[in-house]
Amino acid sequence: MHTPKTKNLLLIFTRNPELGKVKSRLAADIGQQNALDIYIFLVNYTQKVTQQLNVDKQVWYSESLGKNDMWDSNDYSKKLQPNTPDLGERMEYAFNEGFKNGYQHIIIIGSDLYDITQQDIEVAFDKLQQNNAVIGPATDGGFYLLGLSQPIPSIFKNKNWGTNTVLNDTLNNLKSYSFEQLTPKNDVDYLDDIKEVAAFKPFIKYVTND
Repeated sequence: MHTPKTKNLLLIFTRNPELGKVKSRLAADIGQQNALDIYIFLVNYTQKVTQQLNVDKQVWYSESLGKNDMWDSNDYSKKLQPNTPDLGERMEYAFNEGFKNGYQHIIIIGSDLYDITQQDIEVAFDKLQQNNAVIGPATDGGFYLLGLSQPIPSIFKNKNWGTNTVLNDTLNNLKSYSFEQLTPKNDVDYLDDIKEVAAFKPFIKYVTND
């Protein structure tokens, strides 16, 4: 049984950084190696954004537990996502484990969003003090952050994950609960999402503006 240090838990879902297994839609535009390099850059960015948060933190890996990586084991507990292709089932498992271990407010994020800040996550935890849920809408119709102060199983079921219907379907699930939305943010999925952002220029030097 895990003993929480705080009432707040941050879940970070991440893919093991392997060539050909990350950012497939971006790789179609810029090649697999560039997509992998960008993914690693984004994971490092997520680590920097979250390292100062005064909450318990868990990194949930897709394939195998990372060793000697950017996630310091003294600051981040390391977990393995369940072996199911359904993202909803994997997220629900992580949330349920957190609630069983006594956490009162749990937030999940991915590890590949360049627009997120430490303050965004702190604001989300603040909103959970007064609400059943908080959601960060992604501009592509999904969400970049989901927080719960109680289990809401319907959120994780009957979704076409990775499509532009996820946000609306999730908001429908939350209609009978108290919740707040954060500022919409842009996911990094396609070349158009990053080609005007200075931080990504080194990865896409050869891409023209045609």
